[in-house]
Formats: sequence, structure tokens, C-alpha cells
Amino acid sequence: MTPPHWSDLDRVIHEPARLMIVTLLYAVEQADFLYLLHETGLTKGNLSAHLSKLEEAGYVRIEKTFRGKIPHTLVALTPAGRAAFETYRQQLSHLIHPPSEGAS
Repeated sequence: MTPPHWSDLDRVIHEPARLMIVTLLYAVEQADFLYLLHETGLTKGNLSAHLSKLEEAGYVRIEKTFRGKIPHTLVALTPAGRAAFETYRQQLSHLIHPPSEGAS
């Protein structure tokens, strides 16, 4: 297997704000918009834009409902998003701590 290069990292996930979002979502089944807003420290507009980018990539599923008359947005990683994050983590780990040459 060819060792990964920095240019091989998934650019959708590698962007710092999206990496923060995906990392938070990886640890839970789903999270609501306000939780992500609070935990990331992003503005509503920035969070929405990054979630849209992740949704376009097929990495998150966004479900918009109402609690009474109040909008409620739930976000979850898709199986593709979970797999992409796991691959990203493995590649990053190999880049930071490359296996020694000749190691078995």
C-alpha cells in the first residue's frame, strides 16, 4: 500500500470548522443545530454553510422539523461520512506517525 500524502487528505473534512463538526458528530448518533452551534463557536451562518458543504458531499443527513412552532434541526453523519472520517483519521495518523521503514 502506498503511504498517504498530505494532498490525499479529504479536503471537505480537513477544513478546520468541518473537521470540528464531523468529530463532534462521530461521537454521537445525532446532534441538534444549537448543540453544534454552542460546541463549535461558529456563527449560525457559518455553521449552516459548513453543514451544507458536508451534506453536498453526502457526509451528513440534515432533518428539519418543528417542536411546536419552533424549528428543530437534527444532524447526523451518514455511513459515507463515518467511513470518510475514519479514513481521514487513519491517513492523518500515518502522516503524523509514519511507520518505520523495515518494520513488520
